[in-house]
This record gives sequence, structure tokens and C-alpha cells, in this order.
Amino acid sequence: MERKRIEAALLQLWKESCRHIQLEESSPAIAQALLDVIPFERIMIRVLDEKLRHLVTVAEEPPNAMSHARLRPLTVADCEQLRRWCCSDRVLKRGKRLTGILGLLLPEELAGDVIAIPLHEESSHAALILLASEGYEYDTEHLELAQRLSEPIAVAVANHHRIHEMDSLREAAEADKGALLRRLGRTDLGDQIIGESSGLQKVMERVQLVAASDAPVIVLGETGSGKELIARALHTRGTRRDGPFIRVNCGAIPPELIDSQLFGHEKGAFTGADQSRQGWFERANGGTLFLDEIGELPLEAQVRFLRVLQDGFVERVGSDKPVHVDVRVVAATHRDLASMVANGKFREDLWYRVAVFPILLPPLRERRSDIPELAHHFAERAANRFGLAPVRPTPDDIALLQSYNWPGNIRELGAVIDRAAILGDGKSLDIATSLGLGNQRSNALQPDLQANPHGSTNAEAGHSASATQALPIADPSDLSIDNAMRRHIEFVLEKTKGKVEGRGGAADLLVINPHTLRARMRKLKINWTKFRQVE
Repeated sequence: MERKRIEAALLQLWKESCRHIQLEESSPAIAQALLDVIPFERIMIRVLDEKLRHLVTVAEEPPNAMSHARLRPLTVADCEQLRRWCCSDRVLKRGKRLTGILGLLLPEELAGDVIAIPLHEESSHAALILLASEGYEYDTEHLELAQRLSEPIAVAVANHHRIHEMDSLREAAEADKGALLRRLGRTDLGDQIIGESSGLQKVMERVQLVAASDAPVIVLGETGSGKELIARALHTRGTRRDGPFIRVNCGAIPPELIDSQLFGHEKGAFTGADQSRQGWFERANGGTLFLDEIGELPLEAQVRFLRVLQDGFVERVGSDKPVHVDVRVVAATHRDLASMVANGKFREDLWYRVAVFPILLPPLRERRSDIPELAHHFAERAANRFGLAPVRPTPDDIALLQSYNWPGNIRELGAVIDRAAILGDGKSLDIATSLGLGNQRSNALQPDLQANPHGSTNAEAGHSASATQALPIADPSDLSIDNAMRRHIEFVLEKTKGKVEGRGGAADLLVINPHTLRARMRKLKINWTKFRQVE
């Protein structure tokens, strides 16, 4: 065969492989370029899907010729055998019988003489080309030529895979964004933060001061005080606003998976690592990585995290090749990291790195002036979420909310308003019952609080009195969360006469899944049956 024809075909293959992003767009031209030097009647490009254990046809000419080809199920051993072959340079030719690898590669409906060419590129997917002809028999020259011409096609398949992977990541990010907006009752992540010009004014001034820089920031505040919103404000108001914002809860990752999740891993690095995976640092490249509850990081992971902050390189588990990342780190915790440093539970050098610019987020009880606006926001959100008529909190409702101390901060306020909206059934907000005050609502409103609703000593005394009436403490010295939760659940069980499930049951009033409530009662050793006897 003329050398010029082969070189012209190779050049045309490179052009077509690089001209289009989608393989479906380039496959007709690729087929035509191959046909100029190798005779065939059908071409198929197939990719190994190891999760589904199938060889999937991603492109074929003529179009849809094998659209009804049955996907042959593969075993784990089959997948491993195919992957090894796809990483080789061994071109296969169909014989009289389908045995070995060819028996796995070819659809049963594909007839005639067949050449199978492996496509190996720097991609986590194994792929191959099948050329078939019913009226022509291939020889050794065709096999060598097919192997030579396969490189540009391998690049086209790898680009096709990367594009689809990016689309999947983009869809997942959009889904996460939508879920966050629904959870927050907002339409845009750039919405104004409630309290920005009042209770959070000093906080937002510090956010504006540091947002444009890449300095690491740590947000310190109690659970439920809105640390993630502040982290997002740092991202959206900075120069990285167009990059990704990745949130990682360090306390929710099992210790044995911390390294893999944060820094990624290579295929085969450990049992179950069937493919390479980018870590959160790589996924946040060019954007912001928000590490919530950073105090939960094990000491071993803290060492690797420190290196990323120092030189901007990560090493995947199972690899010694460093990968450069450009990430702005925002950390958050409700714990006293300075004390943890003194006790040897948090690295001192890492503390100095993450605490370059600390932002202290005040609890809700210290910015009671924001409660009216927050209550209106959560009431509107509850109406949208539960399909109820919108109801605005009354002045008495606001005064009652301001009399409470809010140990769970804004997260607890949102839950209380949700519960009050459900109890009010779209007609009102039953704040008193939602807070566990019942008919003692009138006693809960303190005259001093109404005169000074911004966190004075009299307001605190009003909260203490109303909370004690609602939930009497058997042992005032026991102020643990478990004890408070136990008393609250028992209080609700008493009101529902031991009814746990169904409308008007304890789970309904607490806005919690009945199975979750039962598990919590078992943990807290609450015997719900004794409340069945209450008249």
C-alpha cells in the first residue's frame, strides 16, 4: 500500500479526532479516513463499563447498525482480562471460533472477518475498535496498519470520556446547589445574608476585608450558627467566584477514608479502588474548599493537609507523583482549637496555617434583633416546602421567639418555625407548642423582654423561666445535650399519650422520621410505653 495514502489517512484521523468534542460527531469522518486504507463494512467503538460489567458501544458506522446488540454480562475476572488487553498493543483477528478475549469483545450479531484493536490512552476507561467485513479476509499487513492508525482514535475516545465525566460532575454540582437552595429556602446563593446590616455587620465587614485575598480563613462559631453561609459569602465575593465551591464535613468521613476523600487515590491503591479518583482538593481546583468541622481531622491527615497549605501539592493514595492544586481553603469548627493544640489533639503548625484570618460568628442569642427577619424568612420557606398558605409571625410570636435562648442557633430556629407551620396547618404559626410551651404561652412573654428584646439580662431571665415551665429539670446540674433531648422527647410523648407514629404523634410533632425517633429513644433509654397510661 502506498506510503502517502497511509500518511494522508493518519493526518486526516488526527484532524478529525481533534476537530470535534463529541465522538458521535467525529465518528463518520474517522470511519471514512480508515476506509481509505482498510476495507470494512462496519466499525464499532466500544468502552468497558466496569460498574455495570458491560462493553458499551459508544459509536458505530453505519449508524445504529448494532443498536439492538445484546449487552453481554461480564464477570469481574472478564473485566480485568479485558482491561489488561486494552492496555496492550496486541491486535486480534477473528478466527473460525470465538474464544478467549474475542469471545468477550464481539457482539454475537457481528458477522464476517473481524479485527479488534485496543485503544489505550491516559484514561480510566478501557476501549477498543472493531472492524468487520463479510466479503474480505484480513491479513497481517492490515493488523499492523490498524494498530498504527489507532492512536488518534484513542485520543478521541479519551476526550469523549473526559467531556462526559465533566458533564456528570457539572450535573452533580447543579444538583447539590439546588438541594442547598431548597434547604435554605433561597433562589440564589448570592442572596443577601439576613442580619448583614445588623447583628452580623461586624462579621460581614471582616468577610469583605478578606474575600478578595487567598488567605486561609477559619470561621469559629457554635453549631447551627451559619458557618457555611459565611464560607459561601467569602467565595462568592472573592476572585474565585466562578470556580467550584466544595464543602467537606471532616467529621462525617470515616478515619480510614480521610486520605482517599481529601487527596484522591489511584486504581488498585487499596481493596475496592477499582478506578482512579480525584480528591476534594483536586475537585476544588481554581475555587474554594470549605472544610467544616476541621477539628475532627485525624492527626495523620493533618500532616498531609499541612503540606497542601504550604506548597500547593497533593499526592493521591498509591501514587508518588505530586499534583499541583490552586485552592483557597476556608475552615470552620465549633470546637476550641487552641485548647486542642495545648492538649496535643490538633497540630500547632496547622493551627497557625488555617487561622491566618479568624472570623468569630456570634450565636443567635447575642443578636436577637435578627430574629424577626429570620422568623419571617423561615415562615415563608416553610410555606413553600410544605405546600401551606403563607403565614407571617405575629408580634407575640416574635416576642416568644426572642425569649428563648436558642442553643441550636439558626438551625434550631428554622426547625421550630417548620414545626410551628405544620402544627398551625397554614392558619397560624403555633410557636408556643413548637417550643414546648403549650398553654403557658402567656406566662412566657416577659414585659422586660418586650421593652428590651436584644439580649439583656432580663431577657435571659425570661427565657430561663419559660423554659423551666415547659421542660422541668429533674437535676438542674445536669445540662448535657442528651439530658435535654431526653426531657424534650418525654415531654412530647406525654402530650401525645405515648403515640409515636401517625398524624399528631411524637414523630409528627418533632418533625422527625419515626424510625429515627425510636432509635434515639432506645439510645436515651426512654420507655415510651409508660406514657400510654397517661390520661
